[in-house]
Amino acid sequence: MRNAAFDFSEMTTSVVAVTTDAVRNGKPVTGYAFNSTGRYACGAPMRARFIPRILSAPPEQLLDQAGLIDPAKVLGCMMQREKPGGDAERSVPIGTIETAVWDALGKILDRPLWHVLAERFNGGAQPAAVPCYVGGGWYRPHGDLAALSDEVKRHLQAGYTHIKIKAGGVPVKEDLARIETVIGLMTGPDHLAVDANGALSNDRIKDYARALAPLGLRWFEEPCAPLDYGSFAELTKTYDAPLATGENLFCLQDVENLFSFGGFRSDRDILQVDPPHAYGVGTYAQMVARVERRGGTRQRIFPHGGNMMSFALVAGLGLGGCESYPGVFAAFGGFADGMDVRDGQIALPDYPGIGFEAQPALYKIMQEVANA
Repeated sequence: MRNAAFDFSEMTTSVVAVTTDAVRNGKPVTGYAFNSTGRYACGAPMRARFIPRILSAPPEQLLDQAGLIDPAKVLGCMMQREKPGGDAERSVPIGTIETAVWDALGKILDRPLWHVLAERFNGGAQPAAVPCYVGGGWYRPHGDLAALSDEVKRHLQAGYTHIKIKAGGVPVKEDLARIETVIGLMTGPDHLAVDANGALSNDRIKDYARALAPLGLRWFEEPCAPLDYGSFAELTKTYDAPLATGENLFCLQDVENLFSFGGFRSDRDILQVDPPHAYGVGTYAQMVARVERRGGTRQRIFPHGGNMMSFALVAGLGLGGCESYPGVFAAFGGFADGMDVRDGQIALPDYPGIGFEAQPALYKIMQEVANA
């Protein structure tokens, strides 16, 4: 399958296991994470720089006042001797390890990670359920409108109410036919978003903007390259409907620049930074606070990544919603057992930590890493 920018035939990921000396149920507590989807494995810098720094640190330097592993201190340890700038080169490996530390902490506390985050960063507020949309509509060999219709019908039958499909990978006329086909199956056009994955030229951005503007879509995602703030800002002047971006931003400064120079409109546009790719959970909480100081709201933050990590952030920080990728990305897509979608919502689970243990195929992989 492919989007407008690339296909996934070579896609890899890194799995991290952080084993602690805390014991629960007779076993050492281990935290897990993986570097989401859409970016390649990053084990080399983990092994060369970040893991050795953690393992060589005096244990007391990595603990909080209660004697528990402290994700912020582990993050600080990994950032030692790192030159400012070039964040994407290190933010993914660091963020993946940091997320695994949060998983371990949740298990040590015997509480879901979303619950821990709600207490620490959201005044203890807990939603009854988390809104969830489904990402699909990929470009596939021999794909046609009938296959796209069948896919959308399956998602709707599964309980999803909002869908996102790919755009920009075929001529505009063909994409419009795909979009109109999906709209015809939905409650309304505002239940459909489209994603160009940053692949459009300036001329094609204008063509798509003219074609999409009258449709009333939920949002138009990544119309231009992630750091092309000028093109994004220019588009906001003529395209009144919501835009979305941020999947390929990797640090707090990237988000600040989007607000300062990218024309990001706090009253309608959607921010989609991927937590493990942007230094992890603690930095994501800081990002949310900064967005609020810039006039944005949590309800317009939808983390990239259809996985349990992003779900925990959405539930714990009270964000707008999460995405799901049923049937793709093998064991690395989807949620834990029992987390069914009903009317576009997923009830909060009570698994300790992130909850990977309730994803049998993925947990098997993670155990192999822990035992290697």
